[in-house]
Amino acid sequence: MSNHTITAASPFGLFVRDRLLLGLTPGQYLRSLITPFNIVAALILCVGIPIAIRRFAFGLGATTNLNDNSPWGLWIGFDVLCGVALAAGGFILAAAVHLFGLKDYRPLVRPAILTAFLGYFFVVIGLLFDLGRPWRLPNPIFFSPGVTSVMFEVAWCVALYSTVLFVECLPMAFEWLRWRKLWKWACYLTIGATVFGVILSTLHQSALGGLFLIAQGKVHPLWYSPYIPVLFFTSAVIAGMSMVIVESMLSHRVFRSQVASQDHAAMDRLIIGLGRAASVVMMTYFALKVVALAHGQHWDLLLTPYGLWWLVEVVGFVLVPCLLFAHAARKGSAGMVRFAALIAVLGVVLNRLNVSFITYRWDQPDRYVPHWMEITITLTIVTIGLLTFRWIVNRMPVIRDHPDFEPEH
Repeated sequence: MSNHTITAASPFGLFVRDRLLLGLTPGQYLRSLITPFNIVAALILCVGIPIAIRRFAFGLGATTNLNDNSPWGLWIGFDVLCGVALAAGGFILAAAVHLFGLKDYRPLVRPAILTAFLGYFFVVIGLLFDLGRPWRLPNPIFFSPGVTSVMFEVAWCVALYSTVLFVECLPMAFEWLRWRKLWKWACYLTIGATVFGVILSTLHQSALGGLFLIAQGKVHPLWYSPYIPVLFFTSAVIAGMSMVIVESMLSHRVFRSQVASQDHAAMDRLIIGLGRAASVVMMTYFALKVVALAHGQHWDLLLTPYGLWWLVEVVGFVLVPCLLFAHAARKGSAGMVRFAALIAVLGVVLNRLNVSFITYRWDQPDRYVPHWMEITITLTIVTIGLLTFRWIVNRMPVIRDHPDFEPEH
């Protein structure tokens, strides 16, 4: 037998078996992949990947209903605007723990940062699908510095913050690889990366709303406002905290074996604390929505069909979860906090879709409706994101501490 043959006892073989295959043989690992979720994911990928290839081979016209009048659709509204907002939990939890000293929330930091990093990574993937010439994605940064454009600021902030999130993910990767020296250096960068991340997130979360300031007359008056950058930032904070709660709920069910030794009562207290903070931010956001309505003097529009839709969004998905958060925090009900967080996440998604294409060109007959291929590609991106998150959590110390490393400080 050749000396170069890889065996289970070789260092590389041990690495593959213990850290990639979760201690299983290749056959056992392949059999463990046969689950209902994986079967559904495989079906989505079997349909979505060929459509993704078709989009890049034949262009936007072959797979979308986008046109010159409606250049932004589902891929911008959901994949980008929603993705960035729902990833805001990364900078919120990192700032709370590393800057404001709320060390009790440390168990929620790594899942939030990983969710944020994957969220931004797949936002970039979504942009590649949306751009007619995806190879020109770096142009705003390297070749065409239009410093007076909001897109220039968004491009730089998203690129830099994605790098910050990558740096913040390094400690968990180095623990997995057992690279202690590099792990120490990565931990030293935590405070600086957190400060930089908070600055960048504050800038581009609001700037994404600023993109629509030039769309006055195109976005319905109930959703258009000079305050839209502030509204986008405030709702992103809500989305971030709510997504941390929802992600924690799902992770503790999917990865229950990894959290079996955790104090679930302590985790419930953390969730209630987040719910209490979310209620304050949501009440602020609700007040800002009312102020924007009063500033535009659009009270008469509330009696129109779009006005009723605005009330559904603002009352049903802002005021109701706000009151639920407050009531749950007072009663100490973690379950109600999780339910309210789910409604809040759906509310932020609804708001982004309303602004980006549901109420865009609201008074025109040729309205944009997403093509089924656009929806399929979005489902494919989301599915790959979920699979990537699960792959990492199953291997790296994300929701659990590594026994050979002390917790980050």
